[in-house]
Amino acid sequence: MKIIRAKADSEVFYAILDGLTVKRLSHAPYDGIEEDGRTYRLEEVTLLPPAEPTKIVAVGKNYRAHADEMGEGQPEEPLLFIKPNTCIVGNGDDVVYPTISHRLDYEGELGVVIGKKCHAVEKGHSADVIFGYTCLNDVTARDIQKAVSQWTRGKGFDTFCPIGPHIETELDPSHSAIETRLNGEVRQHSTIDCMTHDIDKLVCYITECMTLLPGDIIATGTPAGIGSMQRGDTVEVEIEGIGILRNRIV
Repeated sequence: MKIIRAKADSEVFYAILDGLTVKRLSHAPYDGIEEDGRTYRLEEVTLLPPAEPTKIVAVGKNYRAHADEMGEGQPEEPLLFIKPNTCIVGNGDDVVYPTISHRLDYEGELGVVIGKKCHAVEKGHSADVIFGYTCLNDVTARDIQKAVSQWTRGKGFDTFCPIGPHIETELDPSHSAIETRLNGEVRQHSTIDCMTHDIDKLVCYITECMTLLPGDIIATGTPAGIGSMQRGDTVEVEIEGIGILRNRIV
């Protein structure tokens, strides 16, 4: 099932996307999916980012090939950092190239959307708290990230976390292919099962120290092939079974 957020007639709502039909929900989907009977044609609504996280918990160097290309070694445990929710933009929205940066990179990733308030999730039980999955681009001002030991500034600019085009709730992405394209040219290609720490491990590890809330997102790390973007470029992140997230750099 494809879950979206949309705007029509000055109202914002969650909905099911069924082909080209938008089926409006009566409330946020995390407490149960309930249609309110109103439908729209897709062209009648404006699509918004499909989730409203209180935080994005991101994982660094979670694909060995990417850790190798960075030349910084493979961490034994998940390397976590936080992106603020003000980074969030949706499919088709612009990513703003900061004037204080001289290298802006794409990082295509799988986003895990949490569906229940959870803390200290036990091994093997992560599926109980996951609502669904989406495509994500962990946009990074690489020069700013490398200038300091903490990554928040280089990864925390407004518009630095595009997500979408929707949340897919009926998918096991374990073997899905992930691909990032820059102006149509493939730059990253891998499969989700190449992650060093799998989704279950990440959910359990993160919730050992913090509570995750409905709508929160785990950015699970990027494969090898990162590279820079310029103003005017278009970047696409495609995950098999989910769809294509497309954004322009301005």
